[in-house]
Amino acid sequence: MQSLAEFVASQDERTKSNLIDGLSSEEYASLFFNWEFWARENQIPDDTAWTTWLIMAGRGWGKTRCGAEWVRARVESGNAKRIALVGETAADVRDVMVEGESGLMSICPPWNKPTYAPARRRLTWPNGAMAFTYSGDTPDQLRGPQHDTAWSDEPAKWRYGEEAYANILLGLRLGDNPQHVATTTPRPIPLIKELIKDPRTLVTTGSTFENIKNLAPTFQRAILDKYEDTRLGRQEIYAEILDDAPGALWSQVAIDEQRISRPPELSRVVVAIDPAASASEESDETGIIVAAVGHNGNGYVLDDRSGRYSPMEWARYAIALAQEWEADRIIAEVNQGGDMVEQVLRTVQPNVSYRAVRASRGKASRAEPVSALYEQKKVFHCGRFPELETQMSSFEPDLSRWSPDRMDALVYALTDLMLHTPRELTIKKVLHG
Repeated sequence: MQSLAEFVASQDERTKSNLIDGLSSEEYASLFFNWEFWARENQIPDDTAWTTWLIMAGRGWGKTRCGAEWVRARVESGNAKRIALVGETAADVRDVMVEGESGLMSICPPWNKPTYAPARRRLTWPNGAMAFTYSGDTPDQLRGPQHDTAWSDEPAKWRYGEEAYANILLGLRLGDNPQHVATTTPRPIPLIKELIKDPRTLVTTGSTFENIKNLAPTFQRAILDKYEDTRLGRQEIYAEILDDAPGALWSQVAIDEQRISRPPELSRVVVAIDPAASASEESDETGIIVAAVGHNGNGYVLDDRSGRYSPMEWARYAIALAQEWEADRIIAEVNQGGDMVEQVLRTVQPNVSYRAVRASRGKASRAEPVSALYEQKKVFHCGRFPELETQMSSFEPDLSRWSPDRMDALVYALTDLMLHTPRELTIKKVLHG
């Protein structure tokens, strides 16, 4: 006997619309929360044996909804009793995977909605199933706990992705068929490449355009118009895994070779800012990079907190990072912001140590000496910084039309640390010989 959803789905569009309009409130609610009715064919996993379902799709494709609906289906079928929810940060898990528009609290029906206890990092369903939240930035949280189900969101962005992912798999040892879904925008990192090659991985790919009718016009202007027909757009929209751009000054392979978990003893630390000219949804990002030089003379990239911020927001972020890392100075590019940059920073902290940088050369000329430091194996990345590293290995000075704000901030930071002699050190040398 056909279910209501199967019967409605079998009709032509006009009949389907009329049938939906005539449903009772109970029937409509049942249909509304029937994911298989609304999902596209490639948003439902097939019945083959797999350990990980890798959903690698463009922005706006519906990856988060797929992950949440898969967890919900496992809970309702009784296959999920203990679930791991892992995002890039604790805030991402809460704001996207749990409370987001396509998160678990939104897609579960009222008659089977979990209760959420943020302080205990736990969701509990009426049937007793429990989901626990973890951060990919703190992989040690995943040592020890056991699960039968796991959902990883944006693992290609996790700072310690390989370590966190290994701990997830080691903890998937409960139940008869423990499984894991990973929802991510693709990036050419070892973790993603290894997942694709694994015969136990079911891979689903898709482009932003598959879901274009459900996306806001502002998204289309901000993302599609900016990145379509660009190399980076092939990654962010069409979900292609790109190799290094032929004209880029850095290669992902070289960056991976110079990656460590923690820095050694540091000599100087700076926070570098490349402020955006505006703060709208369509504006460029503000690059905010923390870097240091060690007593051994090598450079270390410590953090990337770039994003779309208002001037007061990026100033607060930069000041907080300077305090967190005990930075010696904040440096900022002032070509567009001028004196406003310093004024905003001093509004947040009047006595902040600050130096302005005015870019007088093109991006390539500024970046080439820093690229040479990488070639000489004098710069190390402490963890993984996917957006930054994508810009570094994708930006072609003579071809790319987009602004590499994270890369620019990195260049300012390492130039200050390793290519310019700080004034205070020069004075010490003169005074003390």
